[in-house]
Amino acid sequence: MKLEGICKNFEEVNVLHDCNLTVADKEITCILGPSGCGKSTLLNIMAGIIKPDEGSVKEDKKKVGYVFQEDRLLPWKTVYENIRIVNKKTSDSNIRNLIDIVGLKHFENKYPAQLSGGMRQRCSIARAFNFESELLLMDEPFKSLDYDLRINMVKSLIDIWHKWNNSIVFVTHEIDEAILLGNKIVILTKNPCTVETIININTPQHLRNLEDRELVGIRTKIIKVLSKDKKVNTYKSA
Repeated sequence: MKLEGICKNFEEVNVLHDCNLTVADKEITCILGPSGCGKSTLLNIMAGIIKPDEGSVKEDKKKVGYVFQEDRLLPWKTVYENIRIVNKKTSDSNIRNLIDIVGLKHFENKYPAQLSGGMRQRCSIARAFNFESELLLMDEPFKSLDYDLRINMVKSLIDIWHKWNNSIVFVTHEIDEAILLGNKIVILTKNPCTVETIININTPQHLRNLEDRELVGIRTKIIKVLSKDKKVNTYKSA
């Protein structure tokens, strides 16, 4: 997917201005930015939910999935049924494998009301992957989880992504999530929102440790970019 010159206004407010972004095939692109900068608006334009006022979205993906901040599970269906409903052709073993990966084994027959918020969100992620989308959009899916659970969910997401090998755009305001997940980290500015900096990380996700010198350096760069305005730069890890 390629976004070129995307602009979006809501009434008199210029939310997005001249946003340019390329989502690479079979990679995870993380989008960081201050609260209210327009991250979700940009994601909704990618999904085709809203149209830009200016610019173009070029994409060749036939199936696009979306994981919202809320789990949006069907309350009258079990965990297993919620996952299966988006792709009834998938095998029982594939569904149970997804359930196992997201840590919901032995909960497949439970209803959403019987699950914690974190468990419901894990179910929604498994459902999104069962949809077998070529491009998966994720809007702060771990926002309501505590730190330890978020990190565990990041690891689960990496495991599923390695199996499905699709493209993911992951919106977050958590720097650690972006560093652990992203092949590319896109940092947005605010008022109006535009692409400020792009950081590429070459280290495979399963080898990343937040205490590694390389990632500590990237974290420092991200904090500096978020704390002041700079021209667009692209950093590449060694």
